[in-house]
Order: sequence, then structure tokens, then C-alpha cells
Amino acid sequence: MKPERQYHSLDDFLASTMSHIDGVLTDGWGENFPVKGREIDAVVLFADISGFSTRTLDLSPTETLIYVQNFFAWVTAEALRGRPGIVDKYIGDEVMVVFSKEFGSEDPFVDAVQAAAAMSRNDVHAYRPHMGIASGPVTVGYAGTAMRYNVSVFGAPVALAARCAGVRKPEESKQVVSSTIAFPASDWAGRALDEILPPGSELQPDHRPFELQEQRDVPMKGLGSVTVQEIYNTGMWWPTQSAEDRAKVSLDFLEQTGRYWPRWDSAPASS
Repeated sequence: MKPERQYHSLDDFLASTMSHIDGVLTDGWGENFPVKGREIDAVVLFADISGFSTRTLDLSPTETLIYVQNFFAWVTAEALRGRPGIVDKYIGDEVMVVFSKEFGSEDPFVDAVQAAAAMSRNDVHAYRPHMGIASGPVTVGYAGTAMRYNVSVFGAPVALAARCAGVRKPEESKQVVSSTIAFPASDWAGRALDEILPPGSELQPDHRPFELQEQRDVPMKGLGSVTVQEIYNTGMWWPTQSAEDRAKVSLDFLEQTGRYWPRWDSAPASS
């Protein structure tokens, strides 16, 4: 059943629905803290930039800010355009998006895979994101204190999706790919790739850039060995302007239009 309204954030969702837990506890030393949240089934999607530290090494701090903001704006536009996912948080160069039937998904896992594929397919600045997906029960809850708090998702799928985003191709693989989507094999559950990511376009009706890989066991920190499957995008973007150059040009534009007032006389030297 579709929700009666579209939720624009986890804060909006939690404020508009009935909580499954709402109370006050003590930290054991006399300080109280609230616990409020709603339990849901969800699918978590993590995405991060390939080689972020290396690629931003020669950027100034403000250029790095522009670089990351461009990535987040692009990811959000591609992942959420026409899809009922909600951005949980932006962390450094990572973004976490949550899908659930309570947010309007008919099949949250399919929505997550299609969102990840859209990021991969339209990677015009060659961010080449690593993406991980995991599903299961989570709690949407308030985190923090009266001084500062936010709403986030808690549960095993969060850590598992983040670990899946860190899965890399086998060292022996010679396959050239632009980006990868990894998830526990149990989440795929025998689905048909062509039904989720139909092949082709008007110009190339038989083109299949996405390839589903065989199951394999991958060691994950804190989780032991996990059987995963991956979807490789074998298509490549050859951008006319890299994301790094775009950040530099964008900062020049802001300075020329009087919207940047640098603290330094010149950009700090790279170490």
C-alpha cells in the first residue's frame, strides 16, 4: 500500500508516523537521554567516490568542498529522480540512501539497484562510484542529545551495505569496469537482471552494459565471510571535463562573479 504522502526526509517520516519506542533512559551516571524511533524493513544503499583521497590531493579545501557538493548533487539527482528513496546522510565522500515500502517502494531492493545503476550509467564526470546494498529490519530514530541531534537509520543492513560498497573486483579479474554494485547474494534471490535493468537503447537495442557476476565469498571486517554478488558496469564515460577540473573552474567562476573571498593570498601548497 502506498503511503498517503511523500516523505522528504527521515525527520519528516519520523515526525509523521507512530513510533514503536518513545522513552527516556539514563546513562548510568545521572544523565538522561531520549530514545524515540520507528522499526521498518528497508534497503540501504551506500555510494562513494573511487580514489577520493588521491583525486582531491591537489585541490584546495574550497575546491574539495565544491567537488564533494557536485558529487552529492549529482548522486541525489540520479538516485532519487522519480524514486521514493530518502537520503539518510552525507559522510565525507559517501552518501547513504534508504528505500522502504513505507516510503512508497513496491520493491525497495529493485529501487535501490535501479538507483545505483542510474548513478553508474550517467557518470558524466567519471566519479566511478563504489556502491553497496543490503536489506533487513532497521530502526529510524533520533540520535544525539538536546545540544545536537539528527534522525538516522540503525541496524545491521547499514554496516553490511557500507562493507559491500568496499568490495573490490578479484585481483585476478582482467575485466574493465566503470563502477560496481555489490550486495549479499541472498538479497538477489534469483532475480532476472534484464527485468531490473533492461538492456539496450534506441541506438543500441541489444547493448548490455550491466553484467551480473557469480556468487563469491568475501571477508568483511567484523562480519566474517559474506556471500555476495556484484553487478559490473562495463560501459565507460570519457568526460570532456573531469570532476577535479570542474571544481577548479567552478571556484574561478565564483571568484570572478564576486562570490568568493579567499582567506589566503594563494591556494595552499600541496604536501
